[in-house]
Amino acid sequence: MLRYIIRNEVKTSIIFKCICDIINNTLLMLLLKGLGGRSNMEFKNIILEKDGNVALLTINRPKAMNALNSETLKEIDMAIDNIAEDENVYAVILTGAGKAFVAGADITEMKDLNTVEGRKFGVLGNKVFRKLEKLDKPVIAAVNGFALGGGCELSLSCDIRIASSKAKFGQPEVGLGITPGFGGTQRLARVVGVGMAKQLIYTAQIINAEEALRIGLVNKVVEPDKLLEEVKNLANTIAANAPVAVRLCKAAINQGIQCDIDTAVAYEAEVFGECFATEDQKEGMTAFVEKRDKTFKNK
Repeated sequence: MLRYIIRNEVKTSIIFKCICDIINNTLLMLLLKGLGGRSNMEFKNIILEKDGNVALLTINRPKAMNALNSETLKEIDMAIDNIAEDENVYAVILTGAGKAFVAGADITEMKDLNTVEGRKFGVLGNKVFRKLEKLDKPVIAAVNGFALGGGCELSLSCDIRIASSKAKFGQPEVGLGITPGFGGTQRLARVVGVGMAKQLIYTAQIINAEEALRIGLVNKVVEPDKLLEEVKNLANTIAANAPVAVRLCKAAINQGIQCDIDTAVAYEAEVFGECFATEDQKEGMTAFVEKRDKTFKNK
């Protein structure tokens, strides 16, 4: 009888512990969800800040000119996940601390890599940049200084590029005995055209902000002390529109440029139709008809 009582008490204790664990894990998940991804994440090489509906991601290795090593790439990857999960973020700004946007991938890490290690590093960079490019929120690069190699490639992964008049752009990899490894051979040609991309890549030429504007690499050039103000105003202007519609526009543009025009316009028709299932569409059009201010809810 005593053995039976002890056995039952042990079973009860185990069951109680399991229930407590389930409750604690559930509460933790609810807490994280309630925070909407807005908890302060601790990073070594980047800074992630949020102000209203805009996230500001700063590459913060000024002593290394914000060069991208594996650790920094992994932190950017985590920051993108955080932003993606935050339903209150409608637009993102990406910039660099100090005099550089990103001066390139970290040569001190790359110089002794073998073939397998080099490929692994390239795959990591491409994975992170592609995730940024596919993020369903507009990303604006505030290019404050050098954007060379991996830095130029990082800016190309953004939707819009606004440059300081002191910014410099280039893909100088062939001068180091390598090719662009984080998407430069692909995205640069899509942005500035095949001929200009080949010229910049083959010559390892570094160009200034005005030339970048002339060839269509950047959208606008502003004075250094006005850069963040300009980009924040742009981000807030975007964030004031219906977030769902903006997301669908980004998807339609990105998808459309990868396929033939007939497939692209068919895709546009689909996302256009999806808009009419949203609360924001009803609010936007009703507010227009009623001649009142609109209030979008990201739904």
